Amino acid sequence: MKIIKLTKESIQDLLEHLLKRSPDHYGEYEGRVNEIVEQVRKRGDEALFEYTKQFDGADIDAETIRVTEAEIKEAYRQTDPSLLEVIRKSLANIRSFHEKQRQNSWFDAGKKGIILGQRVTPLQTVGVYVPGGRAAYPSSVLMNVMPAKVAGVERIVMVTPPAKDGSVNPSTLVAAKEAGTDVIYKAGGAQAIAALAFGTQSIPKADKITGPGNIYVALAKRAVFGYASIDSIAGPSEILVLADETANPSYVAADLLSQAEHDEMASAILITTSARLAEQVSEEAERFTASLSREAIIRQSLDHYGYILVADNMEDAVAAANEIASEHLEIMTADPFETMTHIRNAGAVFLGPYSCEPLGDYFAGPNHVLPTNGTARFFSPLSVDDFVKKTSIVSYSREALQPVWQDIVQFAENEQLTAHANSIRVRFKDGV
Repeated sequence: MKIIKLTKESIQDLLEHLLKRSPDHYGEYEGRVNEIVEQVRKRGDEALFEYTKQFDGADIDAETIRVTEAEIKEAYRQTDPSLLEVIRKSLANIRSFHEKQRQNSWFDAGKKGIILGQRVTPLQTVGVYVPGGRAAYPSSVLMNVMPAKVAGVERIVMVTPPAKDGSVNPSTLVAAKEAGTDVIYKAGGAQAIAALAFGTQSIPKADKITGPGNIYVALAKRAVFGYASIDSIAGPSEILVLADETANPSYVAADLLSQAEHDEMASAILITTSARLAEQVSEEAERFTASLSREAIIRQSLDHYGYILVADNMEDAVAAANEIASEHLEIMTADPFETMTHIRNAGAVFLGPYSCEPLGDYFAGPNHVLPTNGTARFFSPLSVDDFVKKTSIVSYSREALQPVWQDIVQFAENEQLTAHANSIRVRFKDGV
């Protein structure tokens, strides 16, 4: 891994380099994605089935697009019972964490007949995208479906790309069933996102679309935003480890590689105050990489987006971490809780040597759908809040409106909105 002195110039160069990974820089794909989205919007199932054949090699039609109960039953048969037990344990942790996020409607009754409040209601239909292809992600199923379920969403629809024979990964189906998904469709890519946004003859229109995916999925979500809500436009995965001389170099290296193996554009960054630790981590990363199954992907990721930054002090290290605003931030310092108090920007923070990032990916309970590409400066992890909407409630009696109606008229007339003023004035024709 590249070892660099942390300076204002080096951190600025790093930020500019990382920004190139954002979906905002995938212009070469945008035209193709927009064409797919438009075709599905216009032709519905017909276009959806054509693209499924073209991109996934599967012959899907109106009779076979929906996963059947028999297919789900077969998926349970094929799933290792020990994996099913782990899925259920993880699901319990995820449910417990997200149940604490629930918000209730509230109403405040004031004097003279004033009632103000906020009504919280779940979305009616949510579409969850789950990647397929080279790998299965049952953990993503749990993380997207469970907060929607806890929020009280009426219908949760899942889409996932089929294999060439029209099948879906068994662990994906089992996770979907365990989490409470209502219906699963065999559709992937930009065409599946478009189907959820506009609805087709087979797939219902969703109020919101969540879930990770490739470049085509990310750009399709951006293209349909406004027709449906989306969780985010996620970029490649990223991890930042903030460490001092007390950190275990093997732990640090292993955790950096846990994200580098996602894909060639994933970033893995260590910021440390210890030059010795920097050298040790670089050596350990090389040793681990040579023995890992995704060695080629890891090497490309580290060559392009792997950095070790050596800072003069922890204050500078923390400042750099806040500028990068990483998706995952691990803190391995002598007092990680104290260090955490200085962190403002991170999707999720993992404290201490035994709180490694995969713990959050699979099991602890907090959501692993996190802001990327520096958006942790203003975005939050996926939560129950993403699956509810809030409506303001206003109720005034005549007695409550009477003392303030002239104030409102003055405000409206100042903005030259005379119909607004009249709406108030007409209720007090006698001037009182």
